[in-house]
Amino acid sequence: MRVSETASIPYCGSPPTAATIDGRWNLDPVLLAALLGIALLYYLRVGREKTRREAWCFGLGWATTALALVSPLCALSVSLFAARVGQHMILTLVAAPLIALGLPASRRRVPGQELCAALAFAMALWIWHSPRPYDATFLSTAVYWTMHVTTWGAAVFFWWTVLRAPASRFGISIAATVATGLQMALLGAVITWARAPLYWPHFVTPIGWGFTPLQDQQLGGTLMWVPGGSIFLAAIIVPLAIVLRRPAYGARAGAMRGA
Repeated sequence: MRVSETASIPYCGSPPTAATIDGRWNLDPVLLAALLGIALLYYLRVGREKTRREAWCFGLGWATTALALVSPLCALSVSLFAARVGQHMILTLVAAPLIALGLPASRRRVPGQELCAALAFAMALWIWHSPRPYDATFLSTAVYWTMHVTTWGAAVFFWWTVLRAPASRFGISIAATVATGLQMALLGAVITWARAPLYWPHFVTPIGWGFTPLQDQQLGGTLMWVPGGSIFLAAIIVPLAIVLRRPAYGARAGAMRGA
């Protein structure tokens, strides 16, 4: 299936079965060219400025992004809402922070950048997991890629903002991360506890995989709620622990306790 094709069926093709899923790799030449273009642009723009750690982070993030879009997970997401959510979690909570860590840090910040980044990420999640916009991605290839580009792009911007923040912005970055994790958990809970299936593309297709439509939806919401929340918790605890272990911070904290 090519990005440029008019979508009479979803971009990732017809719903696969357990017997055919292994062969459903997405080798769309337009997608492959775009992925290679991103890697080339990174090399040309960042070039010698990148450290070895940054290069590894970007490479792992790029490979994770490619695998999420090219692997049979693309086809499986046509059948299962849980697979589509899993794909989104991989792109936004694994690939995006790795890519963000591979980008150069910036000491200059626009006032309110953390708030803007958190709002952009939240809007992308809530809009594209609302029934009508979600359903539209199965009817139009352009809408499908608008969903992926805006969600992945907002995630990269968010993680770059909070993970590559200067020390002076550490507190507000932690607050933005907490708020974003809470809103994702809320969205996951809303989807999980819905009393009826919300997404018509999955009214029938989960049955072939041993799920009712509602069970599939509940699994997808739980993936967003629990593993997604755990990743955000780690994103809060790890940087906080690193800062608290720094000698300068420890000395200041000790002086304040002594006073």
